[in-house]
Amino acid sequence: MVLSPALRPDVLPTERLQANGVPRPELRAELRRIDDWANARTVAGVWLWTVALVALAVWWNNPVGYVVAFVLMGPVYVRFAILMHEAAHKLLFNNKRVNDWVGTWLIAYPAWTPIGFYRRAHFAHHREEFGPDEPDMDFYGGYPCTGRKLRQRLTRDAIGISGWKNFWALVKAVRSERARRVVLSILGVQVLLWAAAWAITGRWWIYPLLWWLPWMTQWRVLNRLRSISEHGGLEASKDRRVTTHHVRQSLPARLWMVPYNTGWHLAHHVDMGIPWRNLPAFHQELVRAGYVTEGLTYPSYRALWRALASF
Repeated sequence: MVLSPALRPDVLPTERLQANGVPRPELRAELRRIDDWANARTVAGVWLWTVALVALAVWWNNPVGYVVAFVLMGPVYVRFAILMHEAAHKLLFNNKRVNDWVGTWLIAYPAWTPIGFYRRAHFAHHREEFGPDEPDMDFYGGYPCTGRKLRQRLTRDAIGISGWKNFWALVKAVRSERARRVVLSILGVQVLLWAAAWAITGRWWIYPLLWWLPWMTQWRVLNRLRSISEHGGLEASKDRRVTTHHVRQSLPARLWMVPYNTGWHLAHHVDMGIPWRNLPAFHQELVRAGYVTEGLTYPSYRALWRALASF
């Protein structure tokens, strides 16, 4: 699925971009600015959205309401994951202690993620996509594949098989001296969330239905679809256009699967130090330079998924 060199013109360096696509110092300083207050509102907003979904479902107390809340928790988990990713890059807040505390206790641990382990693995991913230390090959290796194979993978995600493997691996990690403290912290946060939901709603099953089960099921589907959209079917190269897809962004995709500008993933891989709010502006710099071309851009996620399941 690597696109023709004709669609990847050799246009760098330019007056504003270096040979590897990274902005020159003046532009880079502008693009690397972190808006602390806006990000604080974003973190508060994702929690407000989470609480509001649960509260509305409990208030209505109708099976339809619980189904709707369950479905909408998938995109909520995507938002937690993307904000955790931003914190892992130390781009959520300028103060690194605040960045790590909020990223750990208000974002990563509630979303079942050991952010310290994730950060180390994720930086290996950025050092060399598809390299020998690539931690994410289980997500986007083996593409293109048949439509049947992709459906099988998504079905395993949707019915909780993939989720159970991850959940049980996390629980078993309590026995690891290296991981025990982190795992117990994650499980402790989950117990607090369960206790709070039970105490406030009077329903013990609200937490497993509207928090644990979405993480076990539909979050897996959305995470796989996003991951293969980022790197599926590509290969190792120093040219980020060979390792990372670019997909035209639509409002439904941004609401459901790629919030917080994470769909501008090629720009993120060209310079991983640019915070999420500035990725569209950086992407436009790459377009103006001729680095990102129309022929390099998939018109939609569906078009890319069809290409990934074309065998």
